[in-house]
Amino acid sequence: MKRVTLEEVFLHPHAQKYLKRSGIAHAVAVAEYAYIFAKRFNVNVDLATKAALLHDIGHYTWYRDGEWDYELYQANDIHAIKGASRAHELLISLGEDAQAAKEIAIAILLHTDSYLPNGDLKLKPLQQVVALADEADEEAGGNHHYKQIDIPEALERIRAIDAQISHEYKKEKLRVSE
Repeated sequence: MKRVTLEEVFLHPHAQKYLKRSGIAHAVAVAEYAYIFAKRFNVNVDLATKAALLHDIGHYTWYRDGEWDYELYQANDIHAIKGASRAHELLISLGEDAQAAKEIAIAILLHTDSYLPNGDLKLKPLQQVVALADEADEEAGGNHHYKQIDIPEALERIRAIDAQISHEYKKEKLRVSE
């Protein structure tokens, strides 16, 4: 089965729609952090970076009197639930392996405990990596969602992550064939 690249995910029209809503600069930065953490904790870098890129595609903007209301957002947030579903559907439509798409969706679902009553979760390594990567780029008041990046720069950074992932897969193939 052909590997679905991070670039293919990033360029999909649905991904673009929701990444623009939640912040492309944040999504790209979190994917970069996820690559680093995945390597450190021996987690699948492909799954980690895809989950990280898509982790916030379930965001809905909460406004009151025409202004972004962070408190209203926090009180009503279910972005991880919506995002997991959107990501799963997107990945399957791109031809991602069904089990991989499920693992990615679950990591997105569990990247935050903001919608859970007690916030006490036992996360698997992939889920921990995505949560750590998100926290690494977080800014007070949700400001990380408003950082700016132009599409060519974002795409260049996405391609760099894809190149690193391809390199990892080639190294793994060589190890297996020895």
